[in-house]
Amino acid sequence: MKNTFIILLLIGFSILKAQEIKPYQFYDKKGKEIKTDKLVKELADYDVVFFGENHNNSINHWLQLKITEALFEKKNGQLILGAEMFERDNQSQLNNYLNGIYDAKTLKDSARLWNNYATDYKPLVDFAKDKKLKFIATNVPRKYASQTAKEGLESLNKLSEKDKTYIAQLPIKVTLETPGYPEMKKMMGDHAEGTKVMNFISAQAIKDATMAESILKNYEPGKTFIHYNGNFHSKEFGGIYWYIKQKNPNLKMAVISVFESEDPELKIPEKEYIPTDFNLIIPADMTKTY
Repeated sequence: MKNTFIILLLIGFSILKAQEIKPYQFYDKKGKEIKTDKLVKELADYDVVFFGENHNNSINHWLQLKITEALFEKKNGQLILGAEMFERDNQSQLNNYLNGIYDAKTLKDSARLWNNYATDYKPLVDFAKDKKLKFIATNVPRKYASQTAKEGLESLNKLSEKDKTYIAQLPIKVTLETPGYPEMKKMMGDHAEGTKVMNFISAQAIKDATMAESILKNYEPGKTFIHYNGNFHSKEFGGIYWYIKQKNPNLKMAVISVFESEDPELKIPEKEYIPTDFNLIIPADMTKTY
C-alpha cells in the first residue's frame, strides 16, 4: 500500500512537471535559447535596440521594463529611452513630467497618451524620471499620418515650417523594398486602388521615417538608445530599422521581435517565423489587456 502511494505521488509530480507553465522564452537569431542575463550583456554592445511589442500583452511590457532596468545597470546608466507611443509635439509635456514640473494628472491632461499608458508605459517613463534619463517622444503626430493616408505624402508639403518639425525631413522615400511594406500591400488585396494603397503605405512610412530621424537626432555615442515600438515597426529589419540604415549604416542596431506560440514549451514557431537578432516567444493564450 505504501509503495502504491509513493508511485502515485511520483506520477503526480511528473504530471505537474510536464504541465509546467512557461511564460516566455528568448531565442537568438540562430534559434538557440538565450537567458535574459546573457541577452542584456549582448544588448549593452549595441547603439540602438528596438524592443518590439504586441501592444495588448502585459508580459511583453513587463519584460521591456525588466530588460531596461538590467540594461541600465549593465551600462552604468548610459541609456536613452524612446517610444512610438509618444508623439514629437508632446515632447515638452513629457520633459516637464520627467523634470518634476508636471504631475501625472497634468501630463495626462496635456499630452495624447495611449489608453494603456498607465499600466504599460508609465512604469518605463517613471523609471526614466527616477534615474534622470532622457525619454524621447519619437513618433509623428497621428494627424499627419492620417492626412497622408487620405491625401498622400505630397500633402505634407503644405504644412507650416513649425508643423514640419514634427515629421521627418521631406521628401521621404517610400518603397516596397522596405521589409513589411509588401505585406501591407497584400493585406489591402489585389483590387485596391493603386493610389489608395500607396497612401496607406506612405502613412506607415511617415511614422517609421520620423521615428528613425528622432532616434538619430537624439542618439549619443557610448550610450544605448532603447526604443519601444509595435512589432511591425521593426520586424524583419524593416520599418524604423530600415530608415536608420539608409541614413547611418554604421550604427550597430539590434531588433527584438515578438512571436506568439501555442506550444506550451514555447519552441520556435514552425510558421510565419522570420527571426531578427533576438526573438521573444510568448504564449498565444496569454491574457490580452484589451
